[in-house]
Amino acid sequence: MAIASNGYQSGFGNEFATEALSGTLPVGRNSPQRVAHGLYAEQLSGTAFTAPRAENRRSWLYRIRPAAVHGSFERYLGAPGMQPPASIGRFHNDFGDGPVSPDQMRWNPLPTPERPTDFIDGLFTMAGNGSPAAQHGIGIHLYAANRDMDGRYFYDADGELLIVPQQGRLHIATELGVLEVEPQEIAVVPRGIRFAVSLPDGEARGYVCENFGALLKLPDLGPIGSNGLANPRDFLTPNAAYEDKQGNFELIAKFQGHLWRASIGHSPLDVVGWHGNYAPYKYDLRRFNTIGSISFDHPDPSIFLVLHSPSDTPGTSNLDFVIFPPRWLVAQDTFRPPWFHRNIASEFMGLIHGAYDAKAEGFVPGGASLHNSMTGHGPDAETFDKASSADLSKPDVIADTMAFMFETRAVIRPTRQAVEAAHRQRDYQACWAGLEKHFTPPG
Repeated sequence: MAIASNGYQSGFGNEFATEALSGTLPVGRNSPQRVAHGLYAEQLSGTAFTAPRAENRRSWLYRIRPAAVHGSFERYLGAPGMQPPASIGRFHNDFGDGPVSPDQMRWNPLPTPERPTDFIDGLFTMAGNGSPAAQHGIGIHLYAANRDMDGRYFYDADGELLIVPQQGRLHIATELGVLEVEPQEIAVVPRGIRFAVSLPDGEARGYVCENFGALLKLPDLGPIGSNGLANPRDFLTPNAAYEDKQGNFELIAKFQGHLWRASIGHSPLDVVGWHGNYAPYKYDLRRFNTIGSISFDHPDPSIFLVLHSPSDTPGTSNLDFVIFPPRWLVAQDTFRPPWFHRNIASEFMGLIHGAYDAKAEGFVPGGASLHNSMTGHGPDAETFDKASSADLSKPDVIADTMAFMFETRAVIRPTRQAVEAAHRQRDYQACWAGLEKHFTPPG
């Protein structure tokens, strides 16, 4: 039976303190000679010890057994869709060294597994860039699962995990508490935190972005001011909830691009209390306060930014997580859907719910698209024709939708299995074939 949720605390990056048993947390110190209830004290650091105070992330855990207690690791041969690194340590790129096609690419949803498959074995690596060895870049995966992680636990030493459910709820039991996540919500599990996923609806499907770079943070608002976009109070971090059980369990780790397994004789989700600011959290995308134009044109898509992982170049992200939620379009003398564009950045897009306003058909919930650096893309022919002749005296209400984008400064390299996948739409470029020449020079 999965650990029950013990509720949440609100705020982004706060100093939290929570205990599932009264008197667990020490007062006035972090590591007393003897911890209450016979527990062990353990620090979990997500940044360097000497990182500036505003950027320092760490938590103190008070647990039944230290995280060091488990058997030796050996290579894990499950999860056939998780791609191992191609050239780690040489080119610092986990996603291949061959040429990357500039083609626009699009995929249908990942098929439901035919056999019992849990969250880890149901991961399918789509694309990525960079490397955990170099501590920059991202990995992009889809997941399709129909089985709980019963007696199996996982942690990712390579990066923090941004989980975007598309179909089916997830019960994510972590060392620090439980996240109950449904489609149109997201969960973030920091690097190194152990967790297990169960499926309240029996099946689940969605997206995962693995962030090898700096921790995700809220963007600065600049001229927007002090409110808007994703508000800090809407982020929820779980209260402590622990599991005290023994058995023949399995601990799976992702370390330097490879999967490893070790036997563990107890549940690692045994943290009875914790305090700090390095913890999992969730966010409801429907609470995003969308900003837009009320005169003409429409602003850059950066106004849809929820979270980002900054790079070493100011103003340029290692990862942007952007959403396209329900909103009003009222701009006058303006082509209201997204314009045709080519970007220095690369875009991997997914659809959680409904339809996307730049594509009339073909882009379906659970599907994905990839538009790499300087590859042209934009609305399809049907959307262009409709928007070019629309009555702009009336507003457009974009309702019943939720799309998102993982955007990065580097080229996103698709894996071979994604390029060759049966669910790839090999005729995707045809959506622009109907864009005809309308040029009529004077005279």
